[in-house]
Amino acid sequence: MYWEPDKECMDRDELEQLQLERLEATINRAYLNVPFYRKKFDELGIDPDQIKSLDDLKRLPFTTKQDLRDNYPYGLFAVPLREVVRIHASSGTTGIPTVVGYTKNDIKTWSNLTARVLTAGGVTKDDVVQIAFGYGLFTGGFGLHYGAERIGASVIPISSGNTRRQIKIMQDFKTTALICTPSYALLLADTMYEMGINVNGLSLKYGLFGAEPWSERMRKEIEEKLKITATDNYGLSEVMGPGVAGECLERNGLHINEDHFLVEIINPDTLEPVKPGEVGELVITTLTKEAFPMIRYRTRDLTRLITEPCPCGRKFYRMSKVLGRTDDMLIVKGVNVFPSQIESVLFEIEGTEPHYQIIVDRKGHLDELTVLVEVSEQIFFDEMKKQHELIELIKRRLASELGISVEVKLVEKKTLERFEGKAKRVIDRRNLTD
Repeated sequence: MYWEPDKECMDRDELEQLQLERLEATINRAYLNVPFYRKKFDELGIDPDQIKSLDDLKRLPFTTKQDLRDNYPYGLFAVPLREVVRIHASSGTTGIPTVVGYTKNDIKTWSNLTARVLTAGGVTKDDVVQIAFGYGLFTGGFGLHYGAERIGASVIPISSGNTRRQIKIMQDFKTTALICTPSYALLLADTMYEMGINVNGLSLKYGLFGAEPWSERMRKEIEEKLKITATDNYGLSEVMGPGVAGECLERNGLHINEDHFLVEIINPDTLEPVKPGEVGELVITTLTKEAFPMIRYRTRDLTRLITEPCPCGRKFYRMSKVLGRTDDMLIVKGVNVFPSQIESVLFEIEGTEPHYQIIVDRKGHLDELTVLVEVSEQIFFDEMKKQHELIELIKRRLASELGISVEVKLVEKKTLERFEGKAKRVIDRRNLTD
């Protein structure tokens, strides 16, 4: 099932020609209308007319989140403010936010791309879509709202929060598709259980989740608890919001909307391309954004490119689920550690709950990593010997996965704070500036 089959199943040669034409137009527009890019290009001696192939992209400078903050609020806009019909800003950051703008055409493009993602995830005009992302300056709620309306689905713009009301609406309005963060989906499932609600009595069929990294184990947990098919989707405010990429029902990588986004995977240390299939940092160049073109934007998200054909028939390359972020990566005892690695191990161990927290501390000159793990009431109140056996099992599994020793503490169910947006998994107490 496709939203735009002529585009999603486009021949690669035709796609690359379209990408080049749109890249040339984007570079020229950015050079002419955005002083930041004109200065960058001039400093490097780059004439936009010299960009004649997709391979020439690597000659262009990177753009970073700091560049966006330095040009706050409108310094990177490529059109006059009178042509900007929507303004959004990044969520979850401290200090100066990153501000993005959209023209009427940008909004139309956004709607189409999120419609693609929703359609790939199984949503049709016959669905009732409950959007439990926050609205407001965060792009998630509005972006997927537009796509669902574009398809013709019935949209419940409930926004985030008030979990019990979410569940009541889900029951009364016969919600068939849920859109939120994966961690909030689990909170909804746990709350239903506490309320004594039989999930089989709901109309839910699909869940489209994003905004935070999540593991295959977490997907399985969500699917079992909510009796749905769960797909991952990817976007970021600086580039557009949701709609950059999304899984089809094969659920084997996220199809990148390559006719609108040119992607690279680079080594975050050397800034050179990684070998095909290797994990690296995702870099995105927008090809159709009018108000806010981004050239080689460093997302800080770690993923890998999948070029093998997908059974669904779409020709776009896929990206793997995001492993983590280069700036969320923990270096503990000289080893790179990602929360998703710890999550994968915990989901394999019977008795642990899908809620955990990682605490990193420095004792003397040595790093210490402690994982707080929620466990079922039966285990928490079990005899000390069984608790100790479980702790030792988790420690062994984590040491094997991470390559370092880890302290583990069991905590009672519902001890760790729940979040309606992105889950806060890591507390780093080290003073790493010393």
